[in-house]
Amino acid sequence: MTAHPVTLHVCLACRAAGDDDAVRAGARLHAALADRLDGRSDIRLSGVECLSVCKRPVTVAFVAPDKWTYISADAVHPDEVIDAAERYAASEDGRVPWRERPPLLKSGLVARIPPQSEPSR
Repeated sequence: MTAHPVTLHVCLACRAAGDDDAVRAGARLHAALADRLDGRSDIRLSGVECLSVCKRPVTVAFVAPDKWTYISADAVHPDEVIDAAERYAASEDGRVPWRERPPLLKSGLVARIPPQSEPSR
């Protein structure tokens, strides 16, 4: 079975206290991740307009085919986001064991969504 790359969605609209419209925390995180992930093929970076978790910026989502999707908030450190993405990628079904989860996948966890299955007929 070939491993698919993880898609890391970053909410570009997320605003931290003190941000203005020109310099938002989500856009800053996305830019920092783009620098760190340059040249990597195992994690695809995607900036999205809004993930609708406005009360807990900055929000990111980890997505891969046939894996659970994780949505986490309070993502401010690019290296922690990359660590979480790598642990997610290494898991068989997206569920990272509790003891192996970085804080972003523990206290930052907003939702875990099951993989989409084929419709039953």
